[in-house]
Amino acid sequence: MEILTPKATRRSTRLRVEIPVIVTSMDRRHPFSAECVALVVGPQGCGFRASQGLPLETPVLLGDLPGGGSASGRVASCLPLGNDGKYYLIGVALYNHGNVWGIIDPPADWNCPADPSAASSAGEAGKTPSKSKNAWPYNLFSDQGEAHSGRK
Repeated sequence: MEILTPKATRRSTRLRVEIPVIVTSMDRRHPFSAECVALVVGPQGCGFRASQGLPLETPVLLGDLPGGGSASGRVASCLPLGNDGKYYLIGVALYNHGNVWGIIDPPADWNCPADPSAASSAGEAGKTPSKSKNAWPYNLFSDQGEAHSGRK
């Protein structure tokens, strides 16, 4: 008997980026605080590279975000990168969804406006600063969202 289930769909587009963040564990049993790099972001969370793994469900604080903000979330996944155990890809699910990454022109399926602090820091609220793929605080690698080889 074959069981048919609907194809899993992603809630929103993920963007490949390089955003430096300071990640701090909020659990005393799992001390961790380090400068990391967010490699994949979306309004529900991110994936960042770290030199140490963290247990699932560990509450974390993402600090020094673009615009000087911070966001809290929990570890949703932790995978070793390579076989040497030097780096891990840690997935964080944000408690409060949104464009905490300062993405100036977020994909339409993010269902959130551009980061308001970016507009106000430009001096004119409501005006969108010019978009540059090589501008701080992030570098976009693709305008097409996330792609997986062998997956459609």
